[in-house]
Amino acid sequence: MLQEVERWLSRRSWSVADRSPERLLAAKRASGTSVSVVLPALDEEATVGGIVEVIRRELMARTPLVDELVVIDSGSGDRTAEVARKAGARVVHRDEILPRIPAVPGKGEVLWRSLLATHGDVVAFVDADLREFSADFVSGIVGPLLTDPDVHFVKAMYDRPLGAAAGQGGRVTELMARPLLNMHWPQLAGFVQPLGGEYAARRSLLERLPFPVGYGVELGLLVDALHTVGLDALAQVDVGVRKHRHQDGQALGRMAAAIYRTAQLRLARGHLGRPELTQFVRGEHGFEPRTYPVDTEERPPMSDIAEYAHRRVA
Repeated sequence: MLQEVERWLSRRSWSVADRSPERLLAAKRASGTSVSVVLPALDEEATVGGIVEVIRRELMARTPLVDELVVIDSGSGDRTAEVARKAGARVVHRDEILPRIPAVPGKGEVLWRSLLATHGDVVAFVDADLREFSADFVSGIVGPLLTDPDVHFVKAMYDRPLGAAAGQGGRVTELMARPLLNMHWPQLAGFVQPLGGEYAARRSLLERLPFPVGYGVELGLLVDALHTVGLDALAQVDVGVRKHRHQDGQALGRMAAAIYRTAQLRLARGHLGRPELTQFVRGEHGFEPRTYPVDTEERPPMSDIAEYAHRRVA
């Protein structure tokens, strides 16, 4: 590990317990910083309501750190929108945001569009499939952005159990993302959960970054944030244990391909063809191929979008 990263770990890695709610609230009021929380959601009726209820109770009523709570529904076929709205969130459908540009499937697409649907100086993203959700996931990642003006981007870190096996989650992280980062962006080797879906950043940074439309969004934002504001402006906070719905091996394969492609684009922009990934499933006559396109599209920095620039002037 680089000495620079070792120093960073001692300066920019914290625990959620390092900042009390009272300290965070005082810092928020002193700075006048507003906070938006975004939950990207697709068929998450079983968990989204509980997450919304915890954030509203703990971080909007009891300790008012969060000013805006928005669920972006990316086309759910279940009751996700209804459950989230009933729990107290503002729900916006992905297709209602920036309708001039037709939406494409993907988590990154939703996160990119959320910048137009929110107004906070700090934007925190939280996955909508978390179980046994704690408000620490939000206060932890927002905390350094309220108390440390030099910090611009904060990732949550946590244990990720896989069933009864402690620390066995995050398979794509260990098999794909961590080797890529260590080899090509060694300054980012200190991040415990580089692909985690819980992170917060200053709007002034997010609006300058391109957003991969699919699963590569977390790696893409992390790498681009490093190049935009430098390692010392990045941080991570330990928030405990993350429990969520795990995907099967083939879904993880597609995720890994998108993440690898995102890394490729950042290493050699403009010199790559449109890739595909072929996987196999056993069918009536043996193994049958299934070929999927790998997410390659990226949305430009939101500051380049006319509607966003107009909103800022207005």
